[in-house]
Amino acid sequence: MALTKLQKNQLISEATDLFNNSKVVVLAHYKGSSVKDLHEIRLSAKESNTFIKVFKNRLVIQSLKNIDKFKDTDTSELKDMLMYAFNTEDELAPAQLLAKLSKTIPSIQFAGAYLSDGTFIDAQSVVELSKLPNKKQLQAMLVGTLAAPLTGFVGVLQGNLTGFMNVLNARSNSIK
Repeated sequence: MALTKLQKNQLISEATDLFNNSKVVVLAHYKGSSVKDLHEIRLSAKESNTFIKVFKNRLVIQSLKNIDKFKDTDTSELKDMLMYAFNTEDELAPAQLLAKLSKTIPSIQFAGAYLSDGTFIDAQSVVELSKLPNKKQLQAMLVGTLAAPLTGFVGVLQGNLTGFMNVLNARSNSIK
């Protein structure tokens, strides 16, 4: 069923809002995916606060023209059947989500991504982006790095104390 002009304008407005508010928008081909696969993708996306939407590419091009930072952005990759993954909180979440799901749903393939500053990055760069640790993982790595010397120092002190206690026990046993 063809969309009315009002429906198209609403979709363009929705896409414009999503592009404006997202830190990154990941584009992925989904041709050959079943309805069940798409449902699984959307359910998984909710867990990472990622929003998955399928727009007609020409409507996305129209919405990008409405945004100053995206006016001069390359739109040549907006072809075939694409899904768009939006996230307003985490730059890595959409790429990591789709990379994880592409292992079980091989029909998902990256097409590229739009960064919040209007830059378009290619599919290979999105794959590399998906391999980076997210903010929580980086914080955990930092805490581990900072705690490692302290843990070693406590181990050394504990070893000295244990050795001293062993000497005292041996001395007390030899006196008896």
